[in-house]
Amino acid sequence: MTRENLLFAIIGTLLGFIIGFMFASSMSQKMATTSPATAGTQGLPADHPPVGSNTAGDPQAMRAEVTASIEKARTEPKNFEAQVKAAELYYQIQRYDQAIEFLLKANQLQPTDYRTVVILGMVNLDAGHFDIAEKWYRAAMKMKNDDVMVLSGLAAATLQKGDAKAAEDAIAKLEKVDPNSQDLPQFRDKLATLKSGK
Repeated sequence: MTRENLLFAIIGTLLGFIIGFMFASSMSQKMATTSPATAGTQGLPADHPPVGSNTAGDPQAMRAEVTASIEKARTEPKNFEAQVKAAELYYQIQRYDQAIEFLLKANQLQPTDYRTVVILGMVNLDAGHFDIAEKWYRAAMKMKNDDVMVLSGLAAATLQKGDAKAAEDAIAKLEKVDPNSQDLPQFRDKLATLKSGK
C-alpha cells in the first residue's frame, strides 16, 4: 500500500467515525426531546388506553391524587373500592395500621372478598401482628385452600409467633400444594431452629 492510499484510508476512517458520532448524537437528542407520554406509547395501537399514570413524573400531582383517594375513602365509608385504594396507598408507604383500618372497613362491606382477606393477612404480617395475620390467612384458606401465597404467609406468621406445631402444619400444606416453593428451605430452617429452642 502506498503512502497516499494509507493517508486516504486513515482520513476515510476518521471521517466515518465523525459522521457516525454526529448521527448517533442527533438521534439521542431526538429521543430525549420526545415527551414521556408519547415515548411509552410508541408501537402500541392507536386505540390502546394510556399507559401508566398521567401524574407519574409530578410528585405534587401524585400527592394530590393520594390525598384525594384517602379523602374519598373517609367521606364515602360505604365505597368498597375507595377503602381498598386508600389501604393500598397506606401500605405502599408502610403505614400498616392505617392500611389495616381501611381494609377492615372494606371487609365489613364485602366480607367474602377473597383479595381483601388475603391482603389483611399480608398487611398484618408486615406490621408484626402475627396472631392477627394468622387469623386472616386461615380465613382466606377457608375460601381457597390451595393458594401458595396464603400458605406461605400462614407459615411465616406461625413461625414468627413461635408456634412450631402450626408452622409445621402450614409448611406441610405448602409443600403438598407447591413442592418447589422457594420459601420451603427457609421455612424448614426456621422451623428446625424453633424446635431446637435457639
